[in-house]
Formats: sequence, C-alpha cells, structure tokens
Amino acid sequence: MAEKGRRSGVRLTARGAIALTLVATLAGYVLTAVLGLSYLVGAAFVGSCLLGVLLVNRRELLSLVVTPPLVFFCATLFVELGRAFGSVSIVQSLALGLYGSLTRGAPWLFAGSAVVLAVAWRRGLRDNVRELREDLRAGAEMPRPRQPFVPEPEGYFEPKVYGTPRGDD
Repeated sequence: MAEKGRRSGVRLTARGAIALTLVATLAGYVLTAVLGLSYLVGAAFVGSCLLGVLLVNRRELLSLVVTPPLVFFCATLFVELGRAFGSVSIVQSLALGLYGSLTRGAPWLFAGSAVVLAVAWRRGLRDNVRELREDLRAGAEMPRPRQPFVPEPEGYFEPKVYGTPRGDD
C-alpha cells in the first residue's frame, strides 16, 4: 500500500517531459494543417506544458522550467523547414515562415512558459533553486590544491635519435 499523502503513478524525467511537449506541439502543427484551426498548435503546446510539469519528478523541475521556448522554437523550425523545401528560395521561405509562425505563436509561447513556471513554483521549484545555490556556494568555497611548478624534463621536446651515431666522414 502506498503511504498516506504520497502519490503513486506516472512520473517523467525532464527529458521525457520535454519530448512530450515537442511531440504534442508537432502533432498540433499536423492537426492545424489537416483541420485548418490555427489555435490547435498553441493549445497543444500549453496543454503539453501543463501535463509535463505536473508529471515531472520534483527534483527535475529546474531543468524543465527553462525549456518551453526552446521546444516551441525547435518544433516551429522543423515544420517551417519542411514547408520551405518546396519553394524556390529555401532561405527566404524559411525566414518568412519562421517570422510568421513565431509571431502567431508568441502568446501561446508566453502562456505555456507562464503555466510551467507557476505550477513548478507550487510544486517546489524554490527548493531546487535553493539546492543549486548551496551546491554552487559549496563548490566555490573549496580551495583548490596548489601544485608546485614542475618543469618538463630536459630534452622533452627534442627529437629522439635512434640507432648508432654516424662517424665523422
């Protein structure tokens, strides 16, 4: 039996939650192309961000909080790169497609990032930040062992000569 107050169930690593968000965002792009509903990309992104932050292990919240903008950009880049391959100028089409998609997706991106931050804060992000600060402080306070200067042995960089020396001819 599970202890009282302790939840059992599915837990994700930060990588798993990031992969979930990436796959859901790409699926949102596919559904948008099929159904023609432009809000599906954003809804899929925000929903997967919420699901990911709820299912991730508490000790990995700090890693997850910083990734939603990168995940959204990577999904958008992948989709726009696929669209650009059919055009005459791939670079121009990619640049314009990225600009348009990221502009349309900016409110969803901010909403997903805010949801992840708010839920992670309630789940214990503060403790993760405190632990990171303590680890960094402990690492900075450790004195580094000083090693005396030891010169290289003489002839270290000189080429080795094999065999017997030649006589003076």
